Amino acid sequence: MNAVSGNFNYPTAYRIGAGRLNELPGACAELGMARPLIVTDPGVAALPWFEVALKSLDDAGLGRAVFSEVHPNPTGSDVAAGVSAFLAGEHDGIVLIGGGSAMDVGKSIALVARNPGDVFAYEDVGDNWTRADPAKVAPMIAVPTTAGTGSEVGRAGVIVDERDHGKKIIFHPKMQPALVIADPEVTLGLPAGLTAATGMDALAHCFEALCAPGYHPMADGIALEGMRLVAEFLPRAFANGADLEARTHMMMAASMGATAFQKGLGLVHALSHPVGGATGLHHGTANAIFLPYVMVFNRDAIEARMERLARFLELPEPGFDGVMKWMLALRSELGMPHTLAAVDGFDAAMAARLAPAAVADPSMGTNAKPADASQCEAVFLAALAGTL
Repeated sequence: MNAVSGNFNYPTAYRIGAGRLNELPGACAELGMARPLIVTDPGVAALPWFEVALKSLDDAGLGRAVFSEVHPNPTGSDVAAGVSAFLAGEHDGIVLIGGGSAMDVGKSIALVARNPGDVFAYEDVGDNWTRADPAKVAPMIAVPTTAGTGSEVGRAGVIVDERDHGKKIIFHPKMQPALVIADPEVTLGLPAGLTAATGMDALAHCFEALCAPGYHPMADGIALEGMRLVAEFLPRAFANGADLEARTHMMMAASMGATAFQKGLGLVHALSHPVGGATGLHHGTANAIFLPYVMVFNRDAIEARMERLARFLELPEPGFDGVMKWMLALRSELGMPHTLAAVDGFDAAMAARLAPAAVADPSMGTNAKPADASQCEAVFLAALAGTL
């Protein structure tokens, strides 16, 4: 195989390739960080390569301060604790190392530490983001360890508000890290199940971006190519976790999904966010479950785009039906659940209770067509029963 390596600046400075984690100390120096705080999760903090990375920072005189109190569905308390650690250590930047949870917490710490209010003061509603002084947002370097959320190139984070258990989108343009170091070697030990769930998250981002209404050919093109990479390389990464080429392309697909969804997301995410907040279901797994049911709901609004997607992926059958068969076959190959029946605590009563939250979710605003609470409840129930 030919090694994949590259440097580019879309949407932010991005370095991808095996072994590039070694560039982390130099990158900190380039951004003027003398005392960075490393934000990660407990799982990553226990990995052997993480200790090697810490030693490289320490050897460069940058210290080895770590904050890892991050839940899989991160909370406002996680962010508050991280802010306390940042201020107590008099840190001047943040290195985000992990999957979407660590990224979202770290970016939120960077936003809030030197700005007024708690993290929910910057929920993506109206012009809340203007409350922050952009000059006070701490500089960040992102080192993704999964290939799913693409949070390493995003300008937002998803944080659970413990007051109502709702997932809130926190946004500011300066929440986008200044530099990404994407080293596929750090993903080689990712379990097959997590590889599948995070990969389906990347697919959902690309898919919903393509289906979002509005004119954005750049996002459409990135979404199409991101889905092609997922179609080709996610089954390979799932089947053989040591496939470095597949891991590299999946990291790229994840960043492409988050780049493309600057155009918008949709009903898949609007349903997944409240379910994740209420049950703790992994976000990628939730997206994987909802994708075909949302396709059915949106069918009349997305059929033309499905014709294009089927041609681009060179599927054996054309149009919407061809894409649906591919989507279902991919989920089955990856061992992803088909229904919500396996989700502990989810039932018809929860569907009715969460439907208004789905309508209020910011992702709903760019769904391919509007959906009210009764329609959201119907999609929840279809996903519970497995009815397509």
